[in-house]
Amino acid sequence: MTLSTARQSSLLQQSWKKAIRPRHAAFSTSQPAMQKEGEVDEELSAKLGYELRIEKETRDSDTLPANLQEYLDRSHFELEDIPGQEEVALTRKFGDESIRVTFSIADLNNYDQEEDDDQFDSDPALTDEEAAEAAETNVQSGGANTKGAINQGRTKGGNFAVAPEDSIAPSDRPEGSYDESASGEEGDQEPSFPAHVFVNVEKPGKGTLQLEMIAQDGDLTMENICYFQKPELADAKTAELDWSRRNLYTGPPVGNLDEDLQVLLERYVDERGINTALALWIPEYIDWKEQKEYLNWLSNVKSFVDA
Repeated sequence: MTLSTARQSSLLQQSWKKAIRPRHAAFSTSQPAMQKEGEVDEELSAKLGYELRIEKETRDSDTLPANLQEYLDRSHFELEDIPGQEEVALTRKFGDESIRVTFSIADLNNYDQEEDDDQFDSDPALTDEEAAEAAETNVQSGGANTKGAINQGRTKGGNFAVAPEDSIAPSDRPEGSYDESASGEEGDQEPSFPAHVFVNVEKPGKGTLQLEMIAQDGDLTMENICYFQKPELADAKTAELDWSRRNLYTGPPVGNLDEDLQVLLERYVDERGINTALALWIPEYIDWKEQKEYLNWLSNVKSFVDA
């Protein structure tokens, strides 16, 4: 290689290095603190914090009230309650039978008080004063869906109706006897919401009997009875099982059955602890759990907004 050629090659390399040299500062891997772009975040967080504080002051939702715990202690049922989930289950054994009672706090939030209010407004037999008084006594207390609950918190009694003392037979009280007077003075309670209750009675190798019931105001009303030869159909978890269940004959409404048969069915479930005490306990527990889940919801939303 000649001296002239070598010099040209050196000049080309220097020119190339200058061409690829960046004309800006090297990129820094350190990230500056992210600033929130939302203008309402701080105000929303403060409001959520205020609601959370009010709710905590109104009710101690971390501790199960004594009257609810007493029922569990005196009954044969075991409680299955997973935090963050709406469905609650009670389980027990009765001879060779496995009994599972399920209900959901969704019934409280789905309860439409306005429909009941409309009934009073549309009843021509009620005077204005009677309609107002009836509507007032039927106001739903407690629950995140209650009007005014957001600023005022929720009352400790909430959503629980006590049946009159003389309407509860002593035979209904021995197992899991529920002290309804613990929730408030007589006459100071409000009508409860209708809670849908599903009772599954399973026998080994014999299938499952499922009873659909409504618990309200201390009464358990039996609506339908279904028999499933395959127990998994009673609590269908997949679309395939649900489709198979829909094609099965589920029997007539209980109200269409012979009255003597209805009485025997009521005695059948009563022997298994599905009685007045349970009917009183379920709405009260739903109200308590909904309060607890509402507190967790407020806390989780606030934490997300603050993050």
